[in-house]
Amino acid sequence: MITEDSKKANIPLDFIWCVIPVYNNAATVYKVAVGCRKRLHNVLVVDDGSTDTNVPELFAQTDIHVLRHDTNRGKGAALITALNYIHAHSGMFMITIDADGQHYPEDIPSFIENLHESTILIGSRDFTVVNVPGTSKFGRKFSNFWLHIETGAEVADTQSGFRAYPVGYLKKLIFSTSYYDWEVEVLARCVWAGLTIKSIPINVFYLPGRARISHFRPFLDNLRITLLHCRLIGRILLPIPHKQLVPKTKKNEINMQLFKDPRHFFQGLLAEHATPVGLAASAFVGIFLGVLPLLSVHMVVILYVVSRLHLNKVMALAIQNICMPPFVPVVCIEIGHYLLYREWITEVSLRVIFWQFKDRIWEWLVGSLVVAPLLAIFIAIIVFIISSRFHKERLARAT
Repeated sequence: MITEDSKKANIPLDFIWCVIPVYNNAATVYKVAVGCRKRLHNVLVVDDGSTDTNVPELFAQTDIHVLRHDTNRGKGAALITALNYIHAHSGMFMITIDADGQHYPEDIPSFIENLHESTILIGSRDFTVVNVPGTSKFGRKFSNFWLHIETGAEVADTQSGFRAYPVGYLKKLIFSTSYYDWEVEVLARCVWAGLTIKSIPINVFYLPGRARISHFRPFLDNLRITLLHCRLIGRILLPIPHKQLVPKTKKNEINMQLFKDPRHFFQGLLAEHATPVGLAASAFVGIFLGVLPLLSVHMVVILYVVSRLHLNKVMALAIQNICMPPFVPVVCIEIGHYLLYREWITEVSLRVIFWQFKDRIWEWLVGSLVVAPLLAIFIAIIVFIISSRFHKERLARAT
C-alpha cells in the first residue's frame, strides 16, 4: 500500500519522514510511533523534555529515531528540531502527528498520495465523533477566521497537528515562535511565501474530558497566540512585499456587478466571499476608520486596509457612509472637548464646529478614539445578526 501511494506522489519513501513531538504522553506515544512505522520507513520522535518516562529507552528496541530536549521548549521548538534533522538527512517532506493518540496513523497514506513540494497538507478532523471538546470547536473556527484575515487562505482546520510540510521551503523561512503558536505562524508565513494549503479529511479520537491529557495552557498559550495574531496583522498592514518562494497568480478584485442591480445589492453584498463573521469584521473596519478624522482619504485608507486583511471591500466602503458629517464628527468633537477640558461645548453651530475647524481637529481625534471602537462594535454586531439570518435562510432554501 505504501509503495503505491508513494508512486502516486512520485516521491521515494526514503525522503518522507514522520515526526511525533512528545511531552509527557508516555501512555500513548509508543503505540502512535509504531503505527506510523508500519506505514513509513523513517519515523522520528522528538522528546521535548518529558518527565513521565525515559523516551529514548522506550524506543531502544526499535529502529525509530529519537531526539531529546533536556527541558521543555515547546511544540514549535520540537518541530524545528525535527525539521533541521530531516533536512540534514536529505528528507523532502515532514509528516507530523500528535503523540496523544487523537490521530490515526492509518490516515498517513492519504497524506503520502497528496504530497507536493509547494503544498502544506493539513488533516481536517471529523468533529462529528463523540467527546469533541467545545473549546476545540470554537478554537478551530477562531483560528480559521484569523488565518483568513492574515492570508486570504480558506483552511478547514488550522489547529490540526496532523500535517505534511515540504522541508526545503520551510528551511528558507524564519519563525519567531516556538510553542503552539508556531503551528499558526508557519501557515501564515508559508501562504505569504506563495505556498498553498490543502485539507485532507482525517478521523479523530477524543477521550472523555477527565481522561484526556492536554498540555495546552489556556491562559498562557492563548496569550501567545493572540500576540502572534497581532504581529501578523501588523505585518500584513505594512506596504512591504513578503518574501516569495513560489510565485502567486490569484488576486482579489472588487465585484462591480454588485452595483448594477440595486434590488439585489444587499443580498449580493452579504454573499460575496464572506461569512457572517467576515462581514461583521469588514463593517468594524469600515466604521472604525470612517470615524477617524482621515480627511479626504477615508475611502483610500479603508480600501487599503480591507484589501490587506482580505475582508469584504464592498461592505466596508458602503457602511462607512454612516460616519459622514455632521452627526458623527460633531459627537466626536463634543466628547473630545470634554475629555480635554472637562466641559461640553454648549453652542453647537456651524461657526463653532466647522468655522473653528483648526481648533476642533485635535478634539475630533481624541473623541474619535472613544467613538470609533464603540460604534464599530455596535454596527458589527448588527451586521453579524442580519447576515447570519440571511445566511441561514439561504442554506434552508438550498436544502
